[in-house]
Amino acid sequence: MTKKFATVLVANRGEIAVRVIRTLRKLDIRSVAVYSDDDAHARHVSVADVAVRIGPASARESYLSIAAVIGAAQASGAQAIHPGYGFLSENAEFAQACEEAGIVLIGPPASAMRVMGDKISAKHAAVAAGVPVVPGRFDEAMSDEDLSAAAVEVGFPVLLKPAAGGGGKGMRLVHEAAALASEIVSARRESLSAFGDDTLFIERWVTRPRHIEVQVLADTHGTVLHLGERECSLQRRHQKIIEEAPSVLLDPTTRERIGASAVDLAQAVGYVGAGTVEFIVSADRPDEFFFLEMNTRLQVEHPVTEEVTGVDLVAEQIRVAEGAALPFGQSDIQLERRHAIEARVYAEDPSRGFLPTGGSVLALHEPRAEGVRIDSGIAVGSEIGSNYDPMLAKVIAWGPDRPTALSRLRRALSEMVLLGVSTNLEFLQRLLVDPEVVAGHLDTELVERSLPGLVDQPLPDDALAAYALARLLELQPTTRIVDPWEVPSGWRVGEPQPLVLRPQLVDGPAEVRIWGTPEAAEITVSGAPRQRASARSAEAGKLLTTVNGVTTQWSHASDGDRVWLHRDGVTCSFVEAVVQVRERSHAQGSAEIRSPMPGVVIAIHIASGDEVVAGQPLVVVEAMKMEHTITASGPGVVSALHTYVGAQVTLDQCLAVVTAP
Repeated sequence: MTKKFATVLVANRGEIAVRVIRTLRKLDIRSVAVYSDDDAHARHVSVADVAVRIGPASARESYLSIAAVIGAAQASGAQAIHPGYGFLSENAEFAQACEEAGIVLIGPPASAMRVMGDKISAKHAAVAAGVPVVPGRFDEAMSDEDLSAAAVEVGFPVLLKPAAGGGGKGMRLVHEAAALASEIVSARRESLSAFGDDTLFIERWVTRPRHIEVQVLADTHGTVLHLGERECSLQRRHQKIIEEAPSVLLDPTTRERIGASAVDLAQAVGYVGAGTVEFIVSADRPDEFFFLEMNTRLQVEHPVTEEVTGVDLVAEQIRVAEGAALPFGQSDIQLERRHAIEARVYAEDPSRGFLPTGGSVLALHEPRAEGVRIDSGIAVGSEIGSNYDPMLAKVIAWGPDRPTALSRLRRALSEMVLLGVSTNLEFLQRLLVDPEVVAGHLDTELVERSLPGLVDQPLPDDALAAYALARLLELQPTTRIVDPWEVPSGWRVGEPQPLVLRPQLVDGPAEVRIWGTPEAAEITVSGAPRQRASARSAEAGKLLTTVNGVTTQWSHASDGDRVWLHRDGVTCSFVEAVVQVRERSHAQGSAEIRSPMPGVVIAIHIASGDEVVAGQPLVVVEAMKMEHTITASGPGVVSALHTYVGAQVTLDQCLAVVTAP
């Protein structure tokens, strides 16, 4: 018996909430958004039919609060809840609470979620179903001592993995026994923060691993089928960056075997709804696959499956939850009709080890073209903070073959403009032209091997000149001023003086001098010969610059402190260099320990006066569910400590000072 939903609450935020709401509108179902105080003006709030506040900025008090989400569903009259991914999407207690409240959870039953949502019990279920698993130890409630013993038994390198969740949170690759104890502590802490559970298990590290996952779909009438595989081998920090379907690795026989294994496992645990069975495959042995885990929810990368098969997975999730039978069978799924690739756009700095960034979105252009889809959770004015996952949007492209999909994706990424927040957009473009990626020779370590060439890129030749012109244009008076002393034209009694700018670059501050007005200027960059230049504002958010007779159009935005420029897929941001004056008491050779990202200090391993050695952990900063341990670069004494546990810190904020011996 089917029961149509009139109202569905989306218990999530960002791009997935916007994407689910889009399908709800297509199905003529009233949508309810939930939001924390940080998200009061977020895009998912504005596109929903109704929005309900569920708490303060902290995810634990809002998006992870079962009581708050259930209360919002009851207050809004929602018959069902779509959990998206992350947050409560794989929480069996939440599934049980929905059932007790008489609300349908658009997902698997709590029983399947308990078995497969816990990575340890999922391993046991896979073994029972005859699905091969990665060698390792996945006993219940393993202590630190158990994990250490298991690592020696399995053999280094090993992977520490959280039992309660995925997405790379709490995962650590450990190469030697000496690093194991500290990595266990860090992995437990990060897992507890992300999933509310610090249980870990251990696996053997598979050489040249490729990450292959299979999309399954099951209804309440006994039908379980798969919609093919996705390749998710391009990763950083064990988190996916690029996903595609189908995988270029699998031959038809292996594709059939891995799909059948995923279906067998889903049937064995009584699965209902959309889910993903993840496998690891060695690039050296593509016919041999091992079960990793099952995600009992929709995946971030689900759009590539949708674009290859033509199936709206969210719509099918809803229909299954209403009690309807799947309208197609396995033979109806055409897996080779086209190829699709997805790139995740993150608020992060690849040159700093992919650490999260933040800021306010000042300008945004999301390209629309044939074979291109944008799933986005942001808009102009969106504030990107450190409380949530740093993913901002996904760019998906498809075509009749892989080269066409790659070409369309590269072009879409180059045309996407996002100013005000540092992102990985340029990194993604460079990754997609890497010869190994183009050839389809992928593995999960490719990004790390190729990283220097993917992040070390020079500025466009005229970028600093454009920055100086943009600054000069900003400083022009908006009304006519008679007094020449108040006009920033370089006018003086005697020799005209330039406007001097010292933007901070990766390798230190540059010096740019500009004379004249925006209409007629001369510029020198770091002492080079003068260049004739001019600039004018074009349409909204556009800047036209002419340098030595060459005219260029830039997308342009400024927040007063920083100037943002974009052209031809390259985004530049410039901020005035600030000379940091150290305290006189700091001895020569002192090192300021600075925060690599905005976030919260969650652990301090030092005190003033402590002696430290190279590599010793000093301070741990957490942002967007990810923690970063700051270590000593050399031996010394902690001469000053400027932070505390719980402190909110900014990028490059001084946390401590270590004085060389």
